[in-house]
Amino acid sequence: MPSVIAPLSSLPQFDPRRVPVLGVDAHLPRVPAAAQTAQALRLRFASAPAWVPEVVYERAFTERPLRHAAVLIPIVMRERATVLLTERTVHLSTHSGQVAFPGGSADPEDANPAATALREAWEEVGLEGRYVEVLGELATYRTGTGFSITPVVALVEPDCTLNPNAYEVADVFEVPLDYLLDPSHHRRHAFEWEGVTREWFSMPYEDAAGKTHFIWGATAGMLRNFYRFMLA
Repeated sequence: MPSVIAPLSSLPQFDPRRVPVLGVDAHLPRVPAAAQTAQALRLRFASAPAWVPEVVYERAFTERPLRHAAVLIPIVMRERATVLLTERTVHLSTHSGQVAFPGGSADPEDANPAATALREAWEEVGLEGRYVEVLGELATYRTGTGFSITPVVALVEPDCTLNPNAYEVADVFEVPLDYLLDPSHHRRHAFEWEGVTREWFSMPYEDAAGKTHFIWGATAGMLRNFYRFMLA
């Protein structure tokens, strides 16, 4: 039988915050501010360029069939646009305590990934569809936990009201879009366990209250792909 590869989060005393930084991509160009307006984003997705995602899968540690899922990348169109993110509660069975986009597994009645992402955003944070303008999709991202995730990018009206599900969501916060699309904030990590090397990005963000939100793993990987899409 193939050996079982444990998920990083289950390894003894593993803390992604303590893994050394191998490099920071400050040498790469930032996405121009003019490309981050609502109209520019609409045009980008309406005439999407040919591009190649940088991160498409994680090293699998399960042999179960891939499960389809979708997440919403909600860009809140404030004067300085932000991306809405969540911190998952610690008791959840997968990715507990981690920073994530609203999203989850597809249901049979979901017409498409956008329908899944919108439904999950409503269930997790109470974001109503009437506040959301879906722009399009990025390349699917396959996680080591057996999910094939479609990121759905959308604009969100800044006056939206949220009602987070306390069972699933410990915190809801926003990170400036220009911060996430600046590769000087993209840090590279690698960790070896029993001869298997895992690599990932992190994008730590300190908010106005002084709290550091550690964005890493699949969430950071999808944001890195969004950066590549915007510069293609």
